[in-house]
This record gives sequence, structure tokens and C-alpha cells, in this order.
Amino acid sequence: MAAMALSSLSLRPEASFLAGGSGIHTASRILTSRVPLSGFMKCGVPTPLRFFKGSLCTALLKNPTMPGLLGTHQEKEIVLKPDTRMRIFSGAANLSLAQEVASYLGLNLGKINIKRFADGEIYVQLQESVRGCDVFLVQPTCPPANENLMELLVMIDACRRASARTITAVIPYFGYARADRKTQGRESIAAKLVANLITEAGADRVLSCDLHSGQAMGYFDIFVDHVFGQVMNLIGDVKGMVAVLVDDMIDTAGTITNAAALLQKEGASAVYACCTHAVFSPPAIERLSGGLFQEVIVTNTIPVAEHNYFPQLVVLSVANLLAETIRRVHGDGSVSSIFQ
Repeated sequence: MAAMALSSLSLRPEASFLAGGSGIHTASRILTSRVPLSGFMKCGVPTPLRFFKGSLCTALLKNPTMPGLLGTHQEKEIVLKPDTRMRIFSGAANLSLAQEVASYLGLNLGKINIKRFADGEIYVQLQESVRGCDVFLVQPTCPPANENLMELLVMIDACRRASARTITAVIPYFGYARADRKTQGRESIAAKLVANLITEAGADRVLSCDLHSGQAMGYFDIFVDHVFGQVMNLIGDVKGMVAVLVDDMIDTAGTITNAAALLQKEGASAVYACCTHAVFSPPAIERLSGGLFQEVIVTNTIPVAEHNYFPQLVVLSVANLLAETIRRVHGDGSVSSIFQ
């Protein structure tokens, strides 16, 4: 080897194998020099980093004629900057909610390219590295349910093939959740099928809001974090009272408007409707805006289209709830304590 002059050092993550007394060992990082080192000969076998009192040290050969003699050469102290290993990506289903979640966590949304081919097939490419990162994909499977579900599956697959450490599917609204049991012969339990698809695509965990029934969590063979609101049911005379109707979703609004009409008939002074998921399939808007409700309060787990707004509608954000859950999942903290 030629004599070398001291210059800068760079850290290069790379897998290597070191022979040791107990067999073969793996080193996760190797120190390499961009410019040769003067007065020392670098050991021919890559060696792991050593830290002494906050300084970076490397194992070097002091004398090339004695290849078994290793010494340590101490470089200037290096300050290791904290590096977040959390990445938040959004599909096309609810970009505004994903942006709120990322903002709460002090992050920018990850760069991702999602497009459709001429025949409708979905293409996904991550435009930044996620190797070794905890990745959270925000994508409700709201209408169009099949499009958004397939997009989520392809996003999961892209992250898995990009060597993400963990992949969490953040599904504020879990489509197909109502198909959670057989009510008659020869029916599909689509909730279980979708759970299997998400698992097989490569997700390690699912985070969802207010599932239609708690049993849907059991359909997954991976971890499920279920965030939801607590409901107090009141039974009795409603005459002169303010009535609040609470449900997990409003689809066509048939059930909740019938209940509101009954409450008004029984003498309730005002009726409020509260739900987590505003599916709002026709004729929901006509029913909800017909004068039965003082307010209709929903969340933004599903984006509400502009033409679906009406005077009584109030939309609340679940971004802080989702973001805090993500923070605790990433930091191995307790999720259930959020609701205590």
C-alpha cells in the first residue's frame, strides 16, 4: 500500500462480515476514507466503529510489517445529528387530512408519485428513501372504495420493496367493514378478505378510526390500533330535551333521519346528529338538510365534497388524534392511554 495523507472521513452503511473467534459476525457500518491516511496503513479487513468519550475512533495498522498489530487512531469529535426515521406518505383519497397529520408531527409529507395508466392500472413510486424507516401510509378506503383500496395495496408493496423497517396502513375509514359477517347463505365476508389483502401486501400494522364493529380487528393477523369516540347511551323520556344521535357512519342517512323524526315526535326540543364517517351516498344530503337536525357533526376521515356541504353541517378534524397515535406507535408508547 502507498503512504496516505489525512483528510475527511465518511460513514458508509453497508453489510460486511468479520472473522472472529466465535465465527462470522456482521458489522452494520464500515468506516471508509475518501483520501488516504498518512503514517498509517488501513487494515485490510473492515472493522466496526468504536467510540471513546464521544469521539470517533478507527482501528488501523500501525506497522505494515506486523499485520496482526492493531492500534486506534482518534479523529476529531463528531456530533451525530438526530435523524428521524418516521415517514408519512399520503394516497390520493384524503391528502388534506394527511397534511394535517404530518404538520402536527412536525414533518413534511413524503414525496411519492402516483399515477394511472391509460387502462386504469395504478403506478406508485416513492421518490425518497425509506430504508430502515417506520412508514405510515394515510389512505382511507372511501368512495371510490376499490380504487382507493388498490392504491393502498400498491403503496404498501412499494414500501416493502424499498426496505422500510415497518409499514403502518393508516386507514381512517375502513371500507368493507360492514361486510363483517354472514347474514344469509353463500355470502362473502369481505372485511376479512380486505384484511388479508392488506396483510399479504406487506403491512405490519393497521391504524383505523371507529370500525363498524370491534370484531373486524380480529380479522387481521397483524397489529390493529383502533381509535374511537366514547358514547353514552341515554334511555328515557326526551320531552323538552336536546337529543344527540351518535353512529359510526352516515351513508344514505335513512336510519338516522327516521330516529330524528321519532325523537321530534316524542317532544325533543332539538336533535343533533354525530358520526365519524361521512359517506353521504344519495339521498343523504337531502335527508340531512331537511330541517330535522339542529347540526350534523362529522369528522374528516372521509373528505366531504364541496357540493355535499349544507348549512347544518359541521366537520371536525381527527388529524391530531391520528398523529398522536402515530407518534406513540413509532415511539413504542401506549395508545390506549390517549382515551383515559
